[in-house]
Amino acid sequence: MMRPAKAGPERDPTFAALKAKVIARTGHHYYADKDDLLFDRLRKRFKACRLADSAAYLAHLEAEATGPAEWAALEAEITIGETFFFRYAEQFAALRGTILPGLIAARAETKSLRIWSAGCSTGAEPYSIAILLHELLGDDLPNWRIAITGTDISHEALATARAAVFGRWALRTLPPEEHARYFVLGPSVPGIAREGSFTLRPEFRRMVRFERQNLMSLIDGSVLPPAAGFDLILCRNVLIYFQADAVIGIVRGLGHRLVPDGWLLIGHAEPNPAFAATLQPVNLPGTVAYRLPTTALPVDPPPLPATVATAFARPVPEPPAPKADPTPVFAPIPAPIADAPSPSIDGGEPEDVETVLAEIRALADSGQIAEGWRRVQAALLATPGDARLHYYDGLLAYDLGREAEAERALRGALYLDRSFVMAHYQLGLLLGALGREAEARRAFDNAVRFGRDQPPDALLCEGDGLSAGRLVESVEATRLRMRTSAS
Repeated sequence: MMRPAKAGPERDPTFAALKAKVIARTGHHYYADKDDLLFDRLRKRFKACRLADSAAYLAHLEAEATGPAEWAALEAEITIGETFFFRYAEQFAALRGTILPGLIAARAETKSLRIWSAGCSTGAEPYSIAILLHELLGDDLPNWRIAITGTDISHEALATARAAVFGRWALRTLPPEEHARYFVLGPSVPGIAREGSFTLRPEFRRMVRFERQNLMSLIDGSVLPPAAGFDLILCRNVLIYFQADAVIGIVRGLGHRLVPDGWLLIGHAEPNPAFAATLQPVNLPGTVAYRLPTTALPVDPPPLPATVATAFARPVPEPPAPKADPTPVFAPIPAPIADAPSPSIDGGEPEDVETVLAEIRALADSGQIAEGWRRVQAALLATPGDARLHYYDGLLAYDLGREAEAERALRGALYLDRSFVMAHYQLGLLLGALGREAEARRAFDNAVRFGRDQPPDALLCEGDGLSAGRLVESVEATRLRMRTSAS
């Protein structure tokens, strides 16, 4: 039986005015042609504030007593945080092979590096940089002053980042041997159980500090922006939210905060020819980075701050909050899926799968694993023949501790697409974790066989930037370890 359709933005007469105000305030031009998506996110704030519609919510935003705190909550809600460790393999290859080794060599005398991850979401990006620097500097790391700053607009994302506890989803492109090297199983606080969680090891956690920051402050003067003097700035998949003029202003502001030989990395889909007015693109294997023009006037970087907090001239005001215990707070464990309402889609016209996949990834990357899994289930009712939907069904079910359903979903993906390399790989990881090593080896054998059918530098379907050659190397190492263990 079809459920009645929810009221949409077309039936809310004040939505247009609210939308205009939201875009003007946040610069999130991303929502200019996405009324349904924006309204869904606004509706969550309506419910949280116990308000009926856009008119009541707009008044709530404009009220002096409630506006500042609610704007902070809304800005966090409409910013879709996508994050996982070592996202975009090509860029991390450039960081590992060119950018960071060059900066380390150039700073051999001062032994200091300042790095800014702008729009860091739940922290996987700056923590990935910390891991890289730990490996590159090795035994010399204690002699260096490393300041890695992660900033984001979302209080919830920053709380998760500081806790440094992640689910399998955030680690999905890492081989199992790196799980043990970088993480410990389970939460960092005794007595708090979280199924399948991984806590980043303290040697990486202490290299990163987090602050709240809105990138619009780079151009609107709402607060004083970060001080200059960064050796590396990462601002990846953040600019897509802003309209063109704001993007150019933000990139100009980021460029002004680089030291003369510093580097800026942005998302693959975000380059703009207008950036050439202030920055010089540098072609690296698989990606493009930006530097200041060689004719730029040299500027002495400011002294490294004692703490990351002092790298910002003035912090963003925090909304009032009750005092809490300093112990990291973990998000509540999602209720069992069986208790959740049924998906709102009961068959009918197939959805646009690319849009659905983007929505699922965004939900999962922002930590809403259960909601992402429900979205997959709903999409499968309408589009049951897409192997990628079954693949994400398996990944998210596994993250929720539902191993039997995860196995069934991954096998369903392979029934639809026998050559789906990542599905073979993830099935092998799942079966290995369940102790079914013979079946795991067969799954890994298939991953290698179909991976070798592709050029080594070919990017794998749903591999998040992982190449066929890199995956084959990882799987072969895993198979060797399994054989050694068995013998």
